[in-house]
Amino acid sequence: MNMMRRLKSIASGRTSISSDHGGDSNINRAKFDQQTEGKVNEATNSIEGSGTNMGRHVTALEETNVGISDVSMVDRSEKSGHDKLPKELNEMKIRDDKGNNHNVKDIEAAIVKGNGTETGQVITTAIGGRDGQPKQTISYMAERVVGTGSFGVVFQAKCLETGETVAIKKVLQDKRYKNRELQVMRMLDHPNVIQLKHCFFSTTEKDELYLNLVLEYVPETVYRVSKHYVRMHQHMPIIYIQLYTYQICRALNYLHHVLGVCHRDIKPQNLLVNPHTHQLKICDFGSAKMLVPGEPNISYICSRYYRAPELIFGATEYTNAIDMWSVGCVLAELLLGQPMFPGESGVDQLVEIIKILGTPTREEIKCMNPNYSESKFPQIKAHPWHKVFHKRMPSEALDLVSRLLQYSPNLRCTALEACAHPFFNDLRDPNACLPNGRPLPALFDFTAQENGAELADAPAELRHRLIPEHARS
Repeated sequence: MNMMRRLKSIASGRTSISSDHGGDSNINRAKFDQQTEGKVNEATNSIEGSGTNMGRHVTALEETNVGISDVSMVDRSEKSGHDKLPKELNEMKIRDDKGNNHNVKDIEAAIVKGNGTETGQVITTAIGGRDGQPKQTISYMAERVVGTGSFGVVFQAKCLETGETVAIKKVLQDKRYKNRELQVMRMLDHPNVIQLKHCFFSTTEKDELYLNLVLEYVPETVYRVSKHYVRMHQHMPIIYIQLYTYQICRALNYLHHVLGVCHRDIKPQNLLVNPHTHQLKICDFGSAKMLVPGEPNISYICSRYYRAPELIFGATEYTNAIDMWSVGCVLAELLLGQPMFPGESGVDQLVEIIKILGTPTREEIKCMNPNYSESKFPQIKAHPWHKVFHKRMPSEALDLVSRLLQYSPNLRCTALEACAHPFFNDLRDPNACLPNGRPLPALFDFTAQENGAELADAPAELRHRLIPEHARS
């Protein structure tokens, strides 16, 4: 349906907005599962361009089927200026046999043939060897594929030398450029961010070059945990929602404030969880980028349900605030048990947002994209937050959602401000623990100075709120 007709229908009261999201949860969840299961880097219709009429965008998008290849094509514009790949690649070899006999010739091979993801295949690679030190041989046996998508494949493997389980993400590599994901991941060092152990390159018979990222293995995702509670017809315990959201915000403060990196694809599928400790780690940095003020970026980014409105309005000079909008969407989804804004297209996404937040004002549109020419939207009032969620929802949760889901990017709270929000006060209680009595994961071991300064430049009052007295020693 045409977006303007839908908005006019809502404005005239012919289309209601139900505050009972559970009534149609099975239908919505089925649609959600179908659209999101297994998609690691979704790209969908959005309103590109600036300074143009909204109606023309709607018509163009309804008549055009934009695929993932278009995103890859646009993304190449962001890769310009990257350094060329080094000539030296890590030495590696995939052996098809399942034995433990490691042949020296295999280890010294400079290139890999075969895809290396079949169960039982052994990947042998050499690392180190610098400054006169001997090279160290590490072998991984592929066990099972755990994820696929347009990016490539992720498979679980076991290190034969140590018995450690790892995840290996294999992505097609443009031979002309370094891989931005690898460049970002080499900088990462935080308890709430996935760890890169090492990497190697491999080729296929078609002479395609693949980058293999060896990552720590974390067995669960926030998406699957949430799905479990939905299937049980239960709400996720509020302590888990607090834990997960807090750790997302802490990780984003590290990425945004310490490294200057915007993730650009925060969603439940990219949030890994240890089911025993409930420590959370952000993964999948395939869309991550250092945002430079004044430098344009693609607006065709971030999975649809979690895409900030400025991206839908075609903004190209956006900020790290797009990640904070995504956090608000994730938090709302955990509280509701289903996505907050389940748009069926990029344009429909905006309709879903307007149904809750109301029609953006002229000033808000200018804040999202100053180059966007004003269109006269039907005037729709904001839906009160207390009517969106069930009556027993903690007021602090609603307040944090409202501070994250703001049209104006500069009004959204930062990641560090979110960590200090009263919604997380329960986590700062000295007697706080998991429902099974086990201790919470480490939450307050902030680095204050020098490298990795999570609290650098943070006001004393904010630091006081962030670190409870029992954790200050």
